[in-house]
Amino acid sequence: MSRPCRALIDLDALCHNYQLATELAPQSQAIAVVKANAYGHGAVPVAKALAPLAPAFGVACIEEAMELRSAGIEKPILLLEGIFTADELATAAAQNFWLMVENLNQVEAIINAELSAPLHCWVKVDSGMHRLGLQPEQLDDVLAVLNNSANVHGDIVIASHFASADELTRETTAAQIDCFDRAVAAAPLAQGLAQSLSNSAAILAHPKAHRQWLRPGIMLYGGADFDCAHKNLAKQKPVMSLVSKVISLRSLSAGERVGYGGRWQAQRDSIIATIACGYGDGYPRHAVDGTPVLVNGVEAPLAGKVSMDMITVDVTDVAGVKIGSEVELWGNTISINRVAAAAGTISYELITRMPARPTRIYRAAEN
Repeated sequence: MSRPCRALIDLDALCHNYQLATELAPQSQAIAVVKANAYGHGAVPVAKALAPLAPAFGVACIEEAMELRSAGIEKPILLLEGIFTADELATAAAQNFWLMVENLNQVEAIINAELSAPLHCWVKVDSGMHRLGLQPEQLDDVLAVLNNSANVHGDIVIASHFASADELTRETTAAQIDCFDRAVAAAPLAQGLAQSLSNSAAILAHPKAHRQWLRPGIMLYGGADFDCAHKNLAKQKPVMSLVSKVISLRSLSAGERVGYGGRWQAQRDSIIATIACGYGDGYPRHAVDGTPVLVNGVEAPLAGKVSMDMITVDVTDVAGVKIGSEVELWGNTISINRVAAAAGTISYELITRMPARPTRIYRAAEN
């Protein structure tokens, strides 16, 4: 292995985070969400690590589900957006893919299909996010249609999704819970059915949303965050560490500039370390000067624009830096949320856009 930029994936930390979700809601079952290549961590190795723990997995589309089946994952897989075309229904029935049902076109396709086995359906209610889901007043009629179809298994789950569960200073999540509960109360056929409300933020901070099924996503990977402090955030463990090494060093005089456009200017005589990691490796191009980078175990500030293959860091105050010194871009010491904030984005984007170039190295889970 020559180029030193690597993504280290700690599968023990992954399993810890899954177990944290179940510990916070011990009366619930938790679907492990592994969409978007397990948020950039590798869907197949992540699913294999979680298979002894999770009763089911969640993905965005049938292609992601088939990747898991082809790799030998046998647990049920929930298609979180349901079907996109009716021809997917035969595959879903044959492969035990559970379906989110969020609009009347999907309902019609299901009841009119010729299937080898009945489908497990989750019915999504729009409780206020206004992105996907049936209107609350449609719930009972849709349940009646599905219940009367031989294509639908009897154990329907009623679900919804929160728009801002990570914004603890707002009341919107409480309002969505109330809307959902009123919709269920007004639908006689929904009585006694299992429910699913909690995404990662709700698992961590909204116990009232802990219903029969949880849907942990970003918290599995240690990236959940809130708009204010919360005791449960520190219980997560980071799963991905993006690491590299110093590949060059140079001394600059006060006034000299660094990188494309010379954005950073030395205010004193300085030592600049060049590190093999850039936006071609998933490091955010819009990270500002001062974004923390760990060099030789000490935080040092980003100095200059991120380029495709390299970044430059001011290591004037870091002792013993040399070519080959170890670097952490994010991971156990530098929180990915700090880096994301410095780039004006969120951890979800950084990890899900992680390209293939950094070699992923997996530390095996000890279940």
